[in-house]
Amino acid sequence: MYRFLLTRQWVLLTLLALVLMPTMVELGFWQFHRHERRVAQNELISRNLEADPAPVTDLTSPGHTVPRSDYWRAVTATGTFDTEHEVVVRRRTSADDKIGVHVLTPLDLKGGGTVLVNRGWVPAAPNQTAFPDVPPAPRGEVTVTGRLKADETTGSSGIKDLAGLPDRQVMLINSEQQAQLLSREVLGGYIEQTSPEPSGGLPEQIPDPDDSSIGAHMAYAVQWWLFVAAVPVGWIILVRREKRDREEAAAKGEPAAEDTEQPAPASA
Repeated sequence: MYRFLLTRQWVLLTLLALVLMPTMVELGFWQFHRHERRVAQNELISRNLEADPAPVTDLTSPGHTVPRSDYWRAVTATGTFDTEHEVVVRRRTSADDKIGVHVLTPLDLKGGGTVLVNRGWVPAAPNQTAFPDVPPAPRGEVTVTGRLKADETTGSSGIKDLAGLPDRQVMLINSEQQAQLLSREVLGGYIEQTSPEPSGGLPEQIPDPDDSSIGAHMAYAVQWWLFVAAVPVGWIILVRREKRDREEAAAKGEPAAEDTEQPAPASA
């Protein structure tokens, strides 16, 4: 009755189903783990943003790699902006997705040392070789509050570090690169400034990271697992339909589609 299951097309169909099921199970778990990572990241963002600001020198130092546990941690730094060595970071977007640059200004700390401060977004210059119009940083001693971020690399950001850029323009925010340009030690990572706010609205400060959205990863995981359940159900439906069609053909006296593929005879 079920000899047709031994034909080539049904063997291939069955093997395909057997391969698809564990693959879709793995895809479901992949999306589930992405959901877990997103939830953990949201918790980290919320916890670090709500923490009392700590002196930046308590969390980083020259050559230090900011660990993920300190990303977005609220920090403070007191010193004087070194506007002479200010640079802009190309190809950055504003809160409403306009293309421009980020303004990166070294802050010479009151107690010694230097930390990079991302003061925010401004529109790019009319042409790519010109330096954009950047509102001046506050003069004199200032206390900056912001979010601690790790150095950007091509691997972590996906941004290619282009060579031969115009003077005072960079692609990445990287303390080691800036330390070489400044010829002095710079604290690892940088501060994403949130206070004081600029008087004229520029540079446009970078908004807080999203700590509420969890994406659709969990829904995708459930979909993949539902597909796993659908495969054997679909296979059974096709088998029953094939069996019914053969029985109806036999009842009408029509020649059934007999198996034409026989197992190869064993060699003598």
